[in-house]
Amino acid sequence: MFHWVLALMYNGFGERVFKGTTTVAFKCVDGVVMATDTRATVLPGFVAHKRVKKVYQITRNVGMTIAGIPAEAINLLDILRANAMLYQIQRKRIVPVKVVASLASLVLFSQRLFPYEVQVIIGGYDDEGYHLYSLDPFGSAIEDKMIATGSGSPIAYGILESGYYDGINLEEGLVLAVKAINAAIKRNVFTGDSFDIATVTVERGYVELSEEEKKRIFDKAIT
Repeated sequence: MFHWVLALMYNGFGERVFKGTTTVAFKCVDGVVMATDTRATVLPGFVAHKRVKKVYQITRNVGMTIAGIPAEAINLLDILRANAMLYQIQRKRIVPVKVVASLASLVLFSQRLFPYEVQVIIGGYDDEGYHLYSLDPFGSAIEDKMIATGSGSPIAYGILESGYYDGINLEEGLVLAVKAINAAIKRNVFTGDSFDIATVTVERGYVELSEEEKKRIFDKAIT
C-alpha cells in the first residue's frame, strides 16, 4: 500500500508529480459558488485541451467540482447522480448534501487500494441550509466554508483568504471566485485558458453562468 501511494505521488525519476487545475467553492449567505478553470494538462506540462468542463450538477440542490483524472471523476459523478435520484424518488424529498458527500466518501474509500486520482468539492443546500465538503482520493470528507483544490489552490487561497468573510452575498462571491481563478491562471502554468462558474441556491437550484454573465462578472473582478 505504501509503495502504491508513493507511485501516485512521484514519477519514475523520483520527482514529485502534481496534477494541474484550480477549483474553488465557498458558501455565501444566499447560495454556494463553484468556479473552475478549463485547461486540461498531461504531465510534464502538455496542454491537452483548452476547454474542459470541471463543474457539474448532481441534483437540483447539489453540485460538484473535479480535479484529477476526468474519467475517474465522471465515474464517481455518475454513481452519485444515480443514487441521489433514487433517494429522492424513494423518500420524496431533496437529498441532503451530507448524504451525497458520505456516499462519495464510501466510494472513494472502497477503492483505496487502487485509489481514484481525484479531489472533489461537493456543495449545495438542503433543509439544514448550505453545505460544502472537500473529499480526497481516500475518501476523507471535510466540511468547510471555503475550499480550493488543484495545483493552483495555494494562489487561489491567497485571494479567498483576503476577500472572503462571513455574510458575503452571492454577487460578491461570484466576483471573488473569478478573482481567485484569474489569479491562478496568471501564476500557475497548469491552470489556464478560461473559467466556468456555477451557483446553487434555494430559489434557482444549480445554475451554470452563461458566457454573457461570466463576462459581466469578469469585468467587475478586474476593475
